[in-house]
Amino acid sequence: MGIWLNVWYFKLIAIWATLFKMPAVAIDYWERIRALKPRDPDVLAALAHLKAIHGARGEAIALLHQILETAPDQAASWFNLGFLQQEDDRHEDAIASFRRAIALDGKLDRAWYGLALSQIKMGQVEEGVAALKKNTELQPMSPYGWYQLAHAYCRLGQTERAETVIRRLAKFEPQVARLLERETGIKAGVESPH
Repeated sequence: MGIWLNVWYFKLIAIWATLFKMPAVAIDYWERIRALKPRDPDVLAALAHLKAIHGARGEAIALLHQILETAPDQAASWFNLGFLQQEDDRHEDAIASFRRAIALDGKLDRAWYGLALSQIKMGQVEEGVAALKKNTELQPMSPYGWYQLAHAYCRLGQTERAETVIRRLAKFEPQVARLLERETGIKAGVESPH
C-alpha cells in the first residue's frame, strides 16, 4: 500500500509540475516513480517524452529502448523511437522503427507519415509516395500528408498527380493548396481569398 501511495503522490506532483512548466521538477518526480517501478513502460514513456522535449534526446532514446526490451509490442514506443531517430538524421534506423510500429498497428497514421519522410530523405521517393498514400487514406482531412505527397510527385516529375493533390487539398485547406501552388509552380486554379 505504501508504494502505491508514493507512486500516486509522485505522479500527481509530476503532472502538476508539467502543467506549470516546471520540467526539472516533473522529471525528478518521474525518476522517483521509476525508482519504485523501474520496468513500468508507462513511467519510462513519460520520462522519455519529457526528456525528449527538453533536449535530452539521447536519454529519451535509451528509455524507449528499455521499454521495447520488455514490451516489444508497443507500437507507440516504436513510433516515438523512429521520430527521435529521424530528428537525429538516422533515417535508416527511423525507417526500421516506423516499420515495426506499422507492423504492430497498421492504422498508426503518423508512423506512415514518418516512414514516408525518412524514405524521401533517403532518396526512396516512390516508397515514400506509397507510405504517404496510406497516411492520407488514414487521415484524409490532415493537410500534412497531402502537402508532402504533392512535393513527392513533383520530385518524380509527375506534375499531373501533384496538381490533382493540390486540387483535392483546396477543398478543405485552400491556404495550404495556394502555398503548394507557389512552391511547385503548378497552377491548379485554387481561388484566392477575397
